[in-house]
Amino acid sequence: MLRRSKVDIKKLSKNTNVGDIIASILVNRNINTEKDIEKFMNPNIEYLHNPLLMKDMNKGTNLIIDSIKQERSIVVYGDYDADGIISTYILYSALLRCGANVKYHIPDRVTEGYGINSESLRQLKEEGYEVVITCDNGISAIDQIKFAKELGMTVIVTDHHDIPFVEFEDGSRQFVVPEADAVINPKQKGCEYPFKSLCGAGVAFKFSQVLYEKMGICKEEAYDFMQYAAIGTICDVVDLIDENRIIAKNGLKMINETKNIGIKALIKETSLEGKKINSYHIGFVLGPCINATGRLDSAVLALKLLLAEKEEEASKLASKLHALNTERQNMTIESVNEIIEIIENSSMKDDKVLVVYKPDVHESIAGIVAGRLKERYNVPSIVLTQGEKTPKGSGRSIEEYNMFEELIKCKGLMEKFGGHPLAAGLSIKEENIDKLRELLNNNCTLSDEDVIPKIRIDKQLKLKEITFALINDIEKLEPFGKGNSAPVFAEKNISVFRAYLIGKEKNILKLYCRPEGGFEKFDAICFDGGDKFVSMVRDAYGEERAMDILNNKPSNLKMDLIFSPSINEYNGNISLQLVVKDFRLSK
Repeated sequence: MLRRSKVDIKKLSKNTNVGDIIASILVNRNINTEKDIEKFMNPNIEYLHNPLLMKDMNKGTNLIIDSIKQERSIVVYGDYDADGIISTYILYSALLRCGANVKYHIPDRVTEGYGINSESLRQLKEEGYEVVITCDNGISAIDQIKFAKELGMTVIVTDHHDIPFVEFEDGSRQFVVPEADAVINPKQKGCEYPFKSLCGAGVAFKFSQVLYEKMGICKEEAYDFMQYAAIGTICDVVDLIDENRIIAKNGLKMINETKNIGIKALIKETSLEGKKINSYHIGFVLGPCINATGRLDSAVLALKLLLAEKEEEASKLASKLHALNTERQNMTIESVNEIIEIIENSSMKDDKVLVVYKPDVHESIAGIVAGRLKERYNVPSIVLTQGEKTPKGSGRSIEEYNMFEELIKCKGLMEKFGGHPLAAGLSIKEENIDKLRELLNNNCTLSDEDVIPKIRIDKQLKLKEITFALINDIEKLEPFGKGNSAPVFAEKNISVFRAYLIGKEKNILKLYCRPEGGFEKFDAICFDGGDKFVSMVRDAYGEERAMDILNNKPSNLKMDLIFSPSINEYNGNISLQLVVKDFRLSK
């Protein structure tokens, strides 16, 4: 699907001094005014919003400062995912720097569950901790925070999740905020903070900024937390726009020059030493290692890595994190393959909403497995596993289906649930699983067209327009991620004069192309495109001609390609290359 806009691209390009192609890409991401483009192309720290605009920020930081002066014991209560671990690190480190008597507590995924646990609060109180500051959780802990107040504790919530609500029979909703001493969350009603999409680590960073300023600590020290906030921002898949872009862009620069012994050890352990660390490395290499600790062991391992002061200790912890992530990857592949077999051999393969119960799936990877099913079938997918008391699991959705709203319609069947349009978590009695599957599918209004996978194309681009300068300009738009996806282009009737199948499994397709009216060669590569190409040429041309094409004889094909331009470096040679997302024979 080609993205379209009514904005005058040429005028915008001229006024902002960015090329037409870059202007088109930005407009496609709703960055369509001169001011927005200036801020996007120059994500300077000076564009960060004033943290004191956040509701209760002044009150919350004052409470912490008073607690430090009174020598009250403080606990940072975090969460076991990457954003929660990073948030805990930021607040714990900031409080230590300010001279606080502070410890951290990250709950165990299985025994304590997500968010604040009342029994854990009781134990912390017995240990002498009087002040609780949450990070990446707390906004939905209505009963637990009430319990903490009954224990006589001071509670400060820092969170970024959606505000919980009570829904009445007429469909109206009343939003409910916990009765903490201070609640800092930009999404709450009455908060004047202009950007609502910070992750937990982003909120923790803003809190630290104010704390340092009030304690007379140099603001550059607070800015150092941006490298950690960047990890949380990318791993929590929040929109990489506005303030998140500033944090991610500047944070990545810091990560590439980091002095943190633990981060350096993890970079080395994952064979990234010497490479420029970008959003891909954070989201798909380093971040999953941090996440794996909370899934398969204790998230405290990742926190200890970040806090490590000796290289030997950091190296051992980095090795442990990497091993846990490898174990998590193998478990995921095994579970996905087993569930696909279940689906393909049942009536579920015709469902518009997949609800699969497999008791032996490790509950920590249920969400990842659901995500893989969603990618394969392009339908909303929920994977349930046997929890300690009742089955529990996670769901992942497609853009056309608001999973949270659809689960609200089925709330009578579930013990607990929560989430947002594209993801959800729930627990449910085993006897209600089939009823949930049936009700979700009966209520589902997705059409056949809705579940066709879609690739959104930024612009039709001729091969002769692809240059090193263009790729350099595209790189200035990084980091890519949610809300700022990597640009995708397409062109029709591309001359393909040879085709090769390469790789151990012969599943990588390599094409040699020529631009219109030219004789220079363009390499194009499609990972996992081999099987599709073989089937396509056999269906179109018959076995004999297909074999000629597949045996590297001149093919003289005309193809339509969806691609991203890139630079290929091999044996000291540098050339332009197309990374192909999808392809077809031209009509």
